[in-house]
Amino acid sequence: MAADLEDMIRRGLLGPGDRLPSVRFLSRSRGISLSTVFQACYLLEARGLIRSRERSGWFVTGAPLSRPPQPDAISCPPTEARTPDTGEMIFSILQGVRKRDSAGLASPFPSPSLFPLGRLSQAFSRAGRSMHPDQVHDDLTPGNARLVRHIARCYQVQGIAVGEQEIIITNGALEALHLCLGSLTRPGDAVVVESPTFYGSLQALETLGLRAVQVPTHPAEGIDLTALEPALRRHAPRACWLMPNFQNPLGSLMPRERKRELVELLARYDIPLIEDDVYGELFFDQERPPPARFFDTSGRVLHCSSFSKCLAPGFRIGWVAAGRHAHDIAKRKLALSVSTSLPPQLALAEYLDHAGFQRHLHRLRARLASQQADMADAVHRHFPAGTVATRPRGGYFLWVQLPPMFDALRLYQEATAQGICIAPGPLFSVDQEFRNCLRLNYSCEVEGRVQHALVTLGRLLSHQRAPG
Repeated sequence: MAADLEDMIRRGLLGPGDRLPSVRFLSRSRGISLSTVFQACYLLEARGLIRSRERSGWFVTGAPLSRPPQPDAISCPPTEARTPDTGEMIFSILQGVRKRDSAGLASPFPSPSLFPLGRLSQAFSRAGRSMHPDQVHDDLTPGNARLVRHIARCYQVQGIAVGEQEIIITNGALEALHLCLGSLTRPGDAVVVESPTFYGSLQALETLGLRAVQVPTHPAEGIDLTALEPALRRHAPRACWLMPNFQNPLGSLMPRERKRELVELLARYDIPLIEDDVYGELFFDQERPPPARFFDTSGRVLHCSSFSKCLAPGFRIGWVAAGRHAHDIAKRKLALSVSTSLPPQLALAEYLDHAGFQRHLHRLRARLASQQADMADAVHRHFPAGTVATRPRGGYFLWVQLPPMFDALRLYQEATAQGICIAPGPLFSVDQEFRNCLRLNYSCEVEGRVQHALVTLGRLLSHQRAPG
């Protein structure tokens, strides 16, 4: 259906500004479900051919958007295991994110405008009025029973056998990940990470005195399993911290069979996997990609996620389905922070009790897919020739690789002076690699401040020259 509509647009049968037939009409005329029609429209929106208007339907855009080519080279990190030294850059970037006039390009957070803040506020109010004093004690770690049941049902829908007794509610996914790491390791141990990797994992390793084993990673398909097994034999890591779905910063998605092979490989070496799956609900295809936990039959995969990226970023509610390690992590959680704040747990349980979450997710995914296409087009138009960028099938990050002569750290400094904050590539590496790369957040509308920021970045890059 998407191909037919695209053909009509390309041939001019549907021109810029024309409204597509209604979703219900397309469903009836084609004899297909409303869900299928929506998915076709999401595909076209991701390609930049149509745009949705609130309460009005989908409309054909102007000229089709362009995209830079995709990178295809697997990373080649050093093979030594080293303790990270993250320095001050992460702190300064997060400080820059706090500025309201920032374009949000460096932000690790999704734009607040994407979320049903009004409905969440109402749920928070209802939950507060019905809260019983005894719940302060009843809902200590592992967390509020209603919310735990909702999370357990989400696993059941995906066909994953997760019992309520192994779910522990945390202060965001990052606390869940830290708890897992602290429970599985001791100072000096080695931990496998992707290359490039989420800088939060490097901070956690540094804090706990652990050594990072960086493994080559493909920009579209994730960690290279042929390079992972030799690293397991050489370094005998105590754990792997990986992001198989829409990895930060690449946006890579491990194919389904590769996830199965990953879980089987780690089982042979008896190494637990800390799975960071915070972007799993932000998929642009028809179905949610299964996490690695789907293929786990021995309780070695500790699956961490949260509501921060898909529903309620300010609530800071995450969780871990900890498998065989649930008891140890629950004890560590009690020792660290006793429990997770109760009011936001109750508010989320209240919100999830009522219909609307899936509708919100459909709209959220469509907007992110559309905004990715807009940002890729802007990068293609304003950045230097030879620039390549990933095409994630979910999440909200674009990994941009400039030609080798360009310096993302210099760009970071020059952009900061212009009031623009970016996340340069060396931020995502133990060894300050990826000097010519940067990560861009496309969750904000690519208009106004964001468009101006991208034009400015392109101008600053045009002034950079190759060394010598």
